[in-house]
Amino acid sequence: MNRRKFLKLSGSITAGLTVSGFGYSKHFHEKSLSIQPAAAKPNILYIMTDQQFAGAMSCAGNQFVHTPAMDSIAENGVLFEKAYCSNPLCVPSRTTMMTGRMPHETGITFNVHPKEDSIRFPLMGKIMSEAGYDCGYVGKWHLPVPTSQDERHGFKTVRHARGNKVDFDADIPTACSEFINQQRETPFLLVASFVNPHDICEWARGDKLKNGDIPEPPPASECPPLPENFEIPPLEPDILRKVMQKNQRTYPTVNWETDRWRQYLWAYYRLIEKVDSHIGALLETLRESGQLENTVIIFTSDHGDGSGAHRWNQKQVLYEESVRVPFIISQKGVTKGGRKDDKHLVSNGQDLLPTLCDYADVAVPAGLSGFSVRDLAEDSHRSDWREFLVAETEFGNFGKSFGVTGRMVRTGRFKYVIYSEGDLREQLFDLEKDPGELLNLVESEMHKRILEEHRNRLIAWCRETNDPFIANLEKIEIY
Repeated sequence: MNRRKFLKLSGSITAGLTVSGFGYSKHFHEKSLSIQPAAAKPNILYIMTDQQFAGAMSCAGNQFVHTPAMDSIAENGVLFEKAYCSNPLCVPSRTTMMTGRMPHETGITFNVHPKEDSIRFPLMGKIMSEAGYDCGYVGKWHLPVPTSQDERHGFKTVRHARGNKVDFDADIPTACSEFINQQRETPFLLVASFVNPHDICEWARGDKLKNGDIPEPPPASECPPLPENFEIPPLEPDILRKVMQKNQRTYPTVNWETDRWRQYLWAYYRLIEKVDSHIGALLETLRESGQLENTVIIFTSDHGDGSGAHRWNQKQVLYEESVRVPFIISQKGVTKGGRKDDKHLVSNGQDLLPTLCDYADVAVPAGLSGFSVRDLAEDSHRSDWREFLVAETEFGNFGKSFGVTGRMVRTGRFKYVIYSEGDLREQLFDLEKDPGELLNLVESEMHKRILEEHRNRLIAWCRETNDPFIANLEKIEIY
């Protein structure tokens, strides 16, 4: 069997739709766990920012932000334009990345503090260390396992692993440099986890920024324009604004004038440029060490930010700005540099571990539903890629759920969203014609069949993955 062959798919059929469309499978590689010589395996540098929307990079075509470091990764690699997080919130998203399991599988569905027995699944560092990698983690942690339990998380080197105050008073690039330049006979996996642009949360509240100041914004007339989808769209689920009103410390923007929103965007982009400079220093270390060509660089963010779209700041909501993330895979001389992939649906949570296992040439842990993205990054054709992916959300504060959950189904052209509460709970968007998600098609007779197809895809997903959200689907008449 080709070592990069995708997991075979199986599943039940609901309304004529195969569950294999989302890539969930109970059949896995029968691959040797033997360790190859280090020279046969590349190093892996996994760079993660926090709260960065996919469009917030100059290499993504954004003219209001300058990101030379991120752009340089894209110049040697592939930027996946249809990449999504599993949950637009820190801890559940990061937990999915570390386990390959969806939030409803891990039980981490909103932000929680680490507990001793929170996670029963193998974690990234453990899997990769057993594959022969020297595993290091530097920067923001926000994982539901204590850093002291290295026998569980598997990272032999852990530096500056704290909460949201890391970038400023901890020199993440230097700690990464020390790890990269260690003498070793094995390949390394290094997770470099930065906080910014997460400080936009503090900026919106008027609090002191945790990771270093930025200048005061100029007059609104000199700031980026409002996004084209700035206004709240018709037929929006009513629960969204109720959540906003319920938590005005998280959403202090409820009564903002448009000028303040423009300054918000200006500040957001300055925070991205701040973290980009840190990434640039890290990449320079990699080049100077002579290991650039033998290192796979994966760049992403744990989730996005409302960025003023639909008058939304923060995350948790399932609009594109919150749930779509940057995702770049780059290995100089190996990946096809400067390419943008706008066809394949990628989950940075589900697909990360299968991708790392592919590079490490070891079996994908049993029960994972993601795909390796390696072949796509190396310009190989894949005819059996997923037809859709799912994202989850649960609104709440740190350690406290509001009891409002939601699911997103993203297909090649359409996007379906449903929340657990409200008089109007569903959204359907044609992202090809309406990328700003301004026209909810749930009441369109012309799109009735498409709506039913997406509902049924979600039903199939919930049944196959034992997602308890299926109880909420019974509240709409689709059976």
